[in-house]
Amino acid sequence: MSTTPVVRPRDHALRTLFGRERGVVIGVVHLLPLPGSPEHDGGPAEQVYERAVRDAEAYASGGVDGFIVENHGDVPFLKPDRIGPETAACMAIATERVRRACGLPVGINVLANAADVALAVAAAAGAGFIRVNQWANAYVANEGIIEGPAATALRYRKSLGAAGIRIFADSHVKHGAHAITGDRSVAELTRDLEWSGADVVIATGQRTGNAANTSEIEEIASSTSLPVVTGSGATKDNVGCILKFACGVIVASSLKEDGVWWNPVEPGRVRAFMAEVGKHR
Repeated sequence: MSTTPVVRPRDHALRTLFGRERGVVIGVVHLLPLPGSPEHDGGPAEQVYERAVRDAEAYASGGVDGFIVENHGDVPFLKPDRIGPETAACMAIATERVRRACGLPVGINVLANAADVALAVAAAAGAGFIRVNQWANAYVANEGIIEGPAATALRYRKSLGAAGIRIFADSHVKHGAHAITGDRSVAELTRDLEWSGADVVIATGQRTGNAANTSEIEEIASSTSLPVVTGSGATKDNVGCILKFACGVIVASSLKEDGVWWNPVEPGRVRAFMAEVGKHR
């Protein structure tokens, strides 16, 4: 399939953010449940920040290229217009702490699909990119019907004077059904992201920790001129295969103690993973 751009060419976002175009590794800092969320234990927010920094330092010591700070502990997630200011405030502080502690590029993902909140957090904390799971089109998710916010989010980014904050957007996003856009192929959904102002496309599996199959990664990569990374399921055993088709990986679960997303990051797992990545860069 042709990879002719559907919009004016833009610079390679991975190179701009991380200084490399291939083999980029982004570790996810899964925040503990934030105040106001169902699983929050009532303790001070400081414990959230301390855990975030410990996880980020464990990733950094193993050689990752950057992080995404994500409120994954807030499950089940709210729709964007129901997310309170306490979430944005806590995420901004956690992100700023991580950025200062490690000095690596940081991104933001505010679940579920809260692009404007993520942009506000990124602008406040000095983050360089955000992840938005459904950037264009619409789908049915655990939270209900989710509509792509590209048009309004790009205008909000402009109003913040934050045009340098890059957009990482999922194609055929996990945790949902695409019956609404079932008449559009994965290739067309991917090109919709490029048309709608994304900078990086994310190929993902069906659930957190599940890998996208290589045929879908290859289809997505062949459908866009944008860099493509995978958004879940990368392990030491499969990352070499993934990097044949993708420019990088977003990874968390396989680098946690016992391979479980809510556990702390295990430095030994990070080092082993990055040693394998080094063979394929």
